[in-house]
Amino acid sequence: METVLELDAVVKRFGDNEVLRGVSLSLHRHEVVCLIGASGSGKSTLLRCANLLETIDAGSISLFGQSLLDERVDPDLVRRHIGMVFQSFNLFPHLSVLENILVGPVHALKRKRSDVRDEALDLLDRIGLRDRCDDFPDRLSGGQQQRVAIVRSLAMRPSLLLLDEVTSALDPTLVGEVLDLLRDLARSGTTMLIATHEMNFARDVAHQVAYIDRGILVEQGTPEQVFSTPRHESTRAFLERVR
Repeated sequence: METVLELDAVVKRFGDNEVLRGVSLSLHRHEVVCLIGASGSGKSTLLRCANLLETIDAGSISLFGQSLLDERVDPDLVRRHIGMVFQSFNLFPHLSVLENILVGPVHALKRKRSDVRDEALDLLDRIGLRDRCDDFPDRLSGGQQQRVAIVRSLAMRPSLLLLDEVTSALDPTLVGEVLDLLRDLARSGTTMLIATHEMNFARDVAHQVAYIDRGILVEQGTPEQVFSTPRHESTRAFLERVR
């Protein structure tokens, strides 16, 4: 299976604080890997490093076998292949739902507006929001805004989608609709690296689960292995706390 993203012994420091301590992780095409761990364990930083939003202090990162640390690599070109969805929705408040989705493909990818519009409407139809295409973000619920944010990333046709705790800012009653969309994406073969506190979701959707504790990737395996028969005491202790 083709390797999409490869992180090898990645180290990231903020001053004297070593946030990532030699993390190695591979993600293959059509694979879903869920990152679990306590808040502050380094999950979000790992995603930001993978998308070149943070520089690393040691180790290597490659996309489809090409190093992303080569000084000749243009981060903006890399981000055309890697979509990222954050905890906050980050929709443009002055643009309609449809325009939020169109702006990236039309202006960054230079695609024909009419073609992108048809795709955007199909994507909105897929998440049940086609009839809200002309509304502004403040007219939508938090769950609806987050679904639009995910669709906006999908409209860029990324090879890889990074999702950083995309349900953490939502009212609990709205979490399910976002997780249902991610389940649909997983079934369709979208390659995703997801930081999540939703253990049942990780168990249901992930091909691999990686537990990170204080910047160290302690354990990685199938959901069955990690959740049912974890090898490390810190993994067991974490899972006991979140059950």
